[in-house]
Amino acid sequence: MQTNPKKKTQISFIIRDEVEYRHRSFVNCLAFDPVEEALYSGGSDMIIRKWDASSDTKPRGASQRHLMSMEHHYDWVNDLVLCSNPTYLISASSDTTVKVWNTRKGFCMSTLRTHKDCVRCLAYCSQGTEMIASAGLDRCIYLWDVNTLTKLTAINNTVTTSSLHGSKNSIYSIAMNPDGKVVVAGSTENVLRIWDPRSCKKICKLRGHTDNIRAIRMNRDGTQCLSASSDGTIRLWSTGQQRCIGVISCHNDSVWALQTDSNFSYVLSGSRDRSCCKTYINDLDSSELLFQEDSPIQRLQINDADRPTHVWTTTWSSNINRWPLKRPDTTYEDYMPDSMINNQKPDIVLEGAPSIRQHSVLNDRRHVVTRDTENNIHIWDILQGRKISNEGKRNMEDVIKENFKKVFVPSWFSVNVKSGLLEITLDESDVFSAWVSAKEAAEKHEETENKPLANFGGLLLRSLFELWPYSFQDDEIESPLHGYFHFPKHIPILIWNYTEDSGRPIFRTTVKDTANPTESAMLRDHLPQWVLDVVEHNQFPKFNKMPFVLQPHPSYVTKTFKRDRLSATEMLQIRKVMEHVYEKILSPQDQSLEPNDSAHSSSSTADKSGGNYFSPPIPKNIEDKVELYCNDQKLEPDMDLRTVKHFIWKQSADLLIHYKPIK
Repeated sequence: MQTNPKKKTQISFIIRDEVEYRHRSFVNCLAFDPVEEALYSGGSDMIIRKWDASSDTKPRGASQRHLMSMEHHYDWVNDLVLCSNPTYLISASSDTTVKVWNTRKGFCMSTLRTHKDCVRCLAYCSQGTEMIASAGLDRCIYLWDVNTLTKLTAINNTVTTSSLHGSKNSIYSIAMNPDGKVVVAGSTENVLRIWDPRSCKKICKLRGHTDNIRAIRMNRDGTQCLSASSDGTIRLWSTGQQRCIGVISCHNDSVWALQTDSNFSYVLSGSRDRSCCKTYINDLDSSELLFQEDSPIQRLQINDADRPTHVWTTTWSSNINRWPLKRPDTTYEDYMPDSMINNQKPDIVLEGAPSIRQHSVLNDRRHVVTRDTENNIHIWDILQGRKISNEGKRNMEDVIKENFKKVFVPSWFSVNVKSGLLEITLDESDVFSAWVSAKEAAEKHEETENKPLANFGGLLLRSLFELWPYSFQDDEIESPLHGYFHFPKHIPILIWNYTEDSGRPIFRTTVKDTANPTESAMLRDHLPQWVLDVVEHNQFPKFNKMPFVLQPHPSYVTKTFKRDRLSATEMLQIRKVMEHVYEKILSPQDQSLEPNDSAHSSSSTADKSGGNYFSPPIPKNIEDKVELYCNDQKLEPDMDLRTVKHFIWKQSADLLIHYKPIK
């Protein structure tokens, strides 16, 4: 009997600026509106941006050219297509979804969740019935009617789709001719497959490439197509003859990007070798080097297919550059790296922002140190959801050492920086592992003396959903430190459902929008029970307990050797263990702390008439009365049991602590 895979839900949030004007990492895709002179871009920071791409004599930076940001994806944006003159934008993402956007108002109209894995590429049919084809790592191709997609609402949200079957590997590129009669897809199988989308039947398979096919362009009538591959070649194919009719070999490395004019008279190609070349279709043996980027070229986008004058490029950096297409006649063979190409620069640069490339979680399990692409070091406070220190261009290891604390706190969150931003993920399996003293959590907060314990995961969840109308509000029995941490209201919150095979996004909101009546009701339907228990019902899991053994230090001679096996919360401070030893073990012995010394018996006596023992008052400076040792190392009063076990005991067996009084 087949059982459904077990699902688990994770909560993520992204620490970032309220408005991210600039891309934080790789820009994966571009789309251009020649009528409005607007450029759309999407990348690994999950945000789609719209830019003013008009030419003017006054230099303007990215912040001045930024028109709007469209945010609803949970992962990398891999491809963009403009449609309907162009009122709508279609986006494909690694979060497994295809989204439909209104380009005028900048909001997400609908989300298609048919794909089961990353959606890598899109193709568009503009004539007759507008159609979109989407494909990705799930090896599936789906066809969508644009007119149907743009009419979807929250109530009318059912859409039917056709699919093209037959691909055996992940699909990285797809193309469709303008009247929608031919679809071509390239994959890691190193072959091109061709379908007739009207009948959904596969026409043929074209072999010739020896590596993944990364880009495809097709002519108007669907009789010819160009394919670019990681094998370093560009091939021209006849779909009617079902064979390769020409090869372009102008690059020294993988070719990742292609653009053609509307007449299919020439092709622009971008490569991992950083060069952009122009090749005429009727002369494949002669290529013109247009320019060379500073890093590998990922995507090309011409400004007008009918009358192209400029090409926009994206690379491994976070910048977007515009280059003029008019160049002196220079063949690829004549190109000299130290000559005129080095002097040419793009005429518009949309500067990207630094992206986080390296991170280290400090051992207090609250702070994270990061290094970005400009080698700036920052320190972040996870409980506050913000950056707390800019360390400049220092050595990252030095900053980590300076902020080291000899304390052990279990790991309770994970960090992801693939978007160039700091993304924190909480999972049910460990989110409540980090119990700490309230004093440690508040960092010298004066109101924590009578609230000894706090849970990092619980504190964060209460802060993250502080504005949610369903959150627990009874002030009389609040958890320690609730209300002490306040998250920035713009922080995005992402909810994912995971099975053994894959993860799928189910809800996206912000701290501020959790207060919205509509969003709050939807949020309640998507939050897992482990979050609701804490946020809605104020029910925290039980403390983690640790067994340990107390016995006299070898240097302490006592009449009766006593070995006590005890159990306490793992955050119990050594000071409390000292008090226990003083009160329960040392004081009752022979009316004295030292069994061989009867001169100081007044501090601990038994009532001879009644035989009852009365505990003496515990000294304020208990460390002046009792010493505790582990592995012959003296323990500090402010350490806790789990820190001792992690840093000093370093064994899986029960923690052994020796005690002795101070004379």
